[in-house]
Amino acid sequence: IGSGSAKWALMAPIFVPMFALLGYHPAWTQFLYRMGDSSTNIISPLFTYFPIILAYMNEYDEEAGVGTLLSLMIPYSLVILLAWVLLGFIWFFIGLPLGPGGQIFL
Repeated sequence: IGSGSAKWALMAPIFVPMFALLGYHPAWTQFLYRMGDSSTNIISPLFTYFPIILAYMNEYDEEAGVGTLLSLMIPYSLVILLAWVLLGFIWFFIGLPLGPGGQIFL
């Protein structure tokens, strides 16, 4: 599934009640989902701009393929994930609200 909202539509009925039973607000559950989903978008072949990036990459290196592009993007994906996890820890321990009426705990 390429769309983040389509994936969320499939996973939300499972994850929101599960995290609610653990005492977490649905906004926090969606924050955690978006952290994981956004960090892997650049290494997904279903990424909208994947073929465009691959075409530009082939202008400079004709032998570059999908594996080359994925291996170049994995470090960026890990850095993005690490940044999101650090931000999530900071947000959690400071106890900042996630939005209007969106606390971390129920």
